[in-house]
Amino acid sequence: MARARIEASIPEVRLSDGRIARVVPSAFAGGLELDVDGTPQSHVDLDDPTHLHFEYVARMGAVIDRLRMPGQPLTAVHLGGGGLTIPRYVEATRPGSRQQVVELEPALWDLVRESMPLPCNAQIRVRIGDARAGLARMPAALRGNVDLLVSDVYAGAQTPAHLTTLEFYREAADLLAPDGVLLVNVADGAGLAFARRQIATVQTVFDHVIVLAEVQVLKGRRFGNLVVAASPTLLPTEWLPRLMAAGPHPAKVAQGAEVDELARGARIATDADSTASPKPAASLFER
Repeated sequence: MARARIEASIPEVRLSDGRIARVVPSAFAGGLELDVDGTPQSHVDLDDPTHLHFEYVARMGAVIDRLRMPGQPLTAVHLGGGGLTIPRYVEATRPGSRQQVVELEPALWDLVRESMPLPCNAQIRVRIGDARAGLARMPAALRGNVDLLVSDVYAGAQTPAHLTTLEFYREAADLLAPDGVLLVNVADGAGLAFARRQIATVQTVFDHVIVLAEVQVLKGRRFGNLVVAASPTLLPTEWLPRLMAAGPHPAKVAQGAEVDELARGARIATDADSTASPKPAASLFER
């Protein structure tokens, strides 16, 4: 009976495709986790929004920290809402930032809003709809003025194919300020076939591209997340290698010739031939 009462107290909703989204206490890091059908989507610490538990999110945070002057407000767009971990981080570290979030599932946003409430003064607007369609519908005043664009969209454990293409990244580039930065979460496994295509595709659109990942993931030896950062202008990387090497799981920053080598021979992804990211084994999320 006690177990049944605990289970009943966990907030959950059914999404439009039948999957179940739940907000559960994090067993390992404190705070809360948004879980969709057994796949952890987001970790949120309501008491400390600067606590970035997922490693790839912490790497995104390291890049964001080096945009403009520390503490300076940013104009940001986030494709994929989840628990709004990065928007909360930007709000906490750069008060006054103006942020737009595009989330496909209204039920998921309702769950997050009720179970992981945003700070009352946060300038974060959530728009419901497909991420790519939402990108196209952004206010005209934002075009060419976005400092940070984050693409972290998952349907279950996979990034939809239409958010991986040359045409998509060109639309993203149109939104960015001349020194704006695009951050993309790319999940891949052995051999990095999908990630290499993504890097090659992003390189076709942006002059400056770096990749941040745990060393074994970057070598294509195990499934994991790579963060691709891209900009029309030179990215601020002078402190990133030291930060990435500090752990807890050592990571590195691939740049220059190393990024070129990752992309070498990879076919550009287009709307005509793109694929969703590979689906990880269910055992990857066992704890």
